[in-house]
Amino acid sequence: MLAAVLAIAALIKELRLPKDQRTWHGAVAGFVPYDFRMPTVDKIKATLWNPDGAIIVSRAFGVGWTINFGAVVTKVRSLSAAS
Repeated sequence: MLAAVLAIAALIKELRLPKDQRTWHGAVAGFVPYDFRMPTVDKIKATLWNPDGAIIVSRAFGVGWTINFGAVVTKVRSLSAAS
């Protein structure tokens, strides 16, 4: 339910802007990221599988965060190699 409320808030935030100023991405409530631009395959791949990136990243589409599985695998491998 919270995700739906944040998505609606993000949409309202964008729709209140003049048409030429709408970017369809940003942050709602000051820190929750949103992106309503149509994702590309490259963007989805970069979000979900970026071994050099952070573990928790903004979603490729929608509101909130997701897990970058490439970074998780890199972290697990580095921990395994250290032991």
